[in-house]
Amino acid sequence: MARSTSPHSVPAEVSQDPAADLPTADRPSGDPPAAALARRAGPWAFAVLYIGWAYLWWSPVLASDESVWGGRNLVLFLVGGASPLLAGLGLAWLTGGRARVRDLLVRLVDPRRITWRWWLLVLAFWPVFNLVMGGLAVLFGVTAQPFAVDLDVLVDPAALGFLLVLSVLFPAVEEIGLRGYYLDRLCERSTISVAALVNGATWAVWHAPFVFLPGYYAETTFDPQLSWWLPMIVAETVVYVWVWERTGRSILAVLVFHAMMNMSGEVLGITAEMYPFMLVGAVAAAAAVLVSWRRRAVTYQRAS
Repeated sequence: MARSTSPHSVPAEVSQDPAADLPTADRPSGDPPAAALARRAGPWAFAVLYIGWAYLWWSPVLASDESVWGGRNLVLFLVGGASPLLAGLGLAWLTGGRARVRDLLVRLVDPRRITWRWWLLVLAFWPVFNLVMGGLAVLFGVTAQPFAVDLDVLVDPAALGFLLVLSVLFPAVEEIGLRGYYLDRLCERSTISVAALVNGATWAVWHAPFVFLPGYYAETTFDPQLSWWLPMIVAETVVYVWVWERTGRSILAVLVFHAMMNMSGEVLGITAEMYPFMLVGAVAAAAAVLVSWRRRAVTYQRAS
């Protein structure tokens, strides 16, 4: 696995490749062709499976006039949407056996990697960011109403259930593959800055069809346009990777961070005219992180 010079990284014995000294019995038996191919392909195997599987199952939904949230379309959407989890766990098994899968699951549930200061940041970052951007939008005349606060979503069982699925369940499926398996593999082959940007670009490509899925955002306050949403995803990913790096590669930290972004945006009811302006803030935050990595000389080296 990768090793970081960051003072907040996990100890070397934790961050080393979980498959490096794996007993033969724990590896996929006989090193089948699929495992050999997965190792040769490196991180790109994940990108191909992640996007390809999703697009394959979503194509009939995109061609349909019926809502994505009903009947056959919902089944197709959910099967396709499982691609980050399936690709992440499948490739982890093929390239590192039980040890690498176990490593992903431990990082998903272990809160000890996250100090109380980072718990505070993970929980507060997006609400504070949104409120600051709303204040700046009013100050600079972008909009007089940055938010349409909707507290009813917290007391309506149906609305709250949908919000929790959108904010917790879906991000959990994504983060295991994206910031679990895929980001680890990217960091083995590039700097953390490049890995973060590639991770974000891949995530953006996967999300692009959401704009065209019939009825996907009908029950939310979010109405994305590709012109600002895709670069925003890339910029936000850099901030996600910063949290990942400073919490010892914690998948739990980025999962909660992701959930807070979705949940705070819905509860605050960020208005449509705010989102292009929010891109400016996201790019500024990403730039600050990239500069920080350069100044701290954060590097990852493949464990020998």
